[in-house]
Amino acid sequence: MDKKTVGLVCFGEINTPYERLQLKHDEVVEFLKGLDGEFIDCGIVIDDPAYDAANAAIAKLKAQEFETLLVCVMGWVPTHAVIKVTDHFRFLPMLLWGLCGWKENGKIITTAEQAGTTAIRPTFQEMHYTFKYIYNVIGEEWPKAKIQSWVDAAHTAAQLRDARLGTMGYRDMLLYGTQYEGFSLRREIGVEVEPFEMLEMVQNIEKLDPKDVEEGIRYVRENWKIEPACDDSTIEQGVKYALAVGMKIKERKLQAVTLIDVDGMKKLCGFPPAMVFMLLERFYGVLTIPENDVMGGVTQLLMKGLSGQTVPYMEYYEFFKDSMLIGVPDFMPVPAIDGDVKMTPVAFGLLNKSLLNVSKVKTGYVTCARLVFSDGKYKMHYYTAEAKTPPAWNEFGWDDPAPQLCSLQVFPDSCTVEEFAQKVSCQHVIVAYGDYSEQIRDICRILNIEII
Repeated sequence: MDKKTVGLVCFGEINTPYERLQLKHDEVVEFLKGLDGEFIDCGIVIDDPAYDAANAAIAKLKAQEFETLLVCVMGWVPTHAVIKVTDHFRFLPMLLWGLCGWKENGKIITTAEQAGTTAIRPTFQEMHYTFKYIYNVIGEEWPKAKIQSWVDAAHTAAQLRDARLGTMGYRDMLLYGTQYEGFSLRREIGVEVEPFEMLEMVQNIEKLDPKDVEEGIRYVRENWKIEPACDDSTIEQGVKYALAVGMKIKERKLQAVTLIDVDGMKKLCGFPPAMVFMLLERFYGVLTIPENDVMGGVTQLLMKGLSGQTVPYMEYYEFFKDSMLIGVPDFMPVPAIDGDVKMTPVAFGLLNKSLLNVSKVKTGYVTCARLVFSDGKYKMHYYTAEAKTPPAWNEFGWDDPAPQLCSLQVFPDSCTVEEFAQKVSCQHVIVAYGDYSEQIRDICRILNIEII
């Protein structure tokens, strides 16, 4: 489902003048038009003894498909009338939203919305619903950002149920933190992981159309600044690998892909895959991460759903008193690059030369996140930070002149460096531009992920 879809039911008491309830309902519907989502209005429910209003709303809701249920309380209402409706949709995340009164002739006039929500909230909790509770305040703006955050999170959770992540190989460098547990990942998060072998990539090279290879080389030449000059053989090899993996992406409709890097592409093919990852993102629109980092790829899918961005992975290199140096030893997707895409042919140790990304990374306010599976439970470590251009540095081991790797210096503001260090959950982190704290908390609530 591509649209963000929300079922809407408004609740009020039978003794409240219906005209007032209708006025509040219409105001809600008009307000929701300003949000990103399709709100399916199923009318007003009152606590009539025969449940006629509730049954009518249930029928309307069951005739639709939606990702979350917005329970809007417009005044006091006996909780049983609400549960009559909501329990038919207990499997969906819900947003419990209490409106508020108004001022008239210097007095506060209320229909007792929070009398209703304060009775409903603990009931929802005891019914084990997955929900978030928000409320309006007289004279204050309505909680637009909180509603949008929940809608975005519910939509992302629904998308993850259809997400496919491809991994060429498994457990590069015998790393521990990049592994995954298949049953729980599918059951609790929803992502289907599809392994495939390097042999498939090698075999697919023989099936490539030479015209596609030529077009790929032309794309690189026209869109990347390569200094010093690089011959076509290196570019051609990278294009072929990308197109060969791309055949698998199209065949299986993958949204994210991770490749065996050090123990595969570098060791067996003698080709560092930096440009391969970059071309996969450009040619097929997939999220990319190296080293068979399945959990990193799942984090990317989650963060892209919340932010709408192509979210890059980065690695921790150094900790300072008030900041951390994060960067990548190989590639950066184009959407995260500030200015020209700058590539350089370079070798590392005994490896053959390939194209390395040395572009400048976008700075700004960021949310850094990492999903992990620990002690039988999914957990999310995240923080917000100001990302700045780092000082000059290089990783030991590169041929001279050593390249300035794509990197950022991040100054966390939601924690200290020491607090971060005691909770850091992997050497890889996913970076989104902007503050997505609310959305992360919402999706963690929806998917029962513990925040650490």
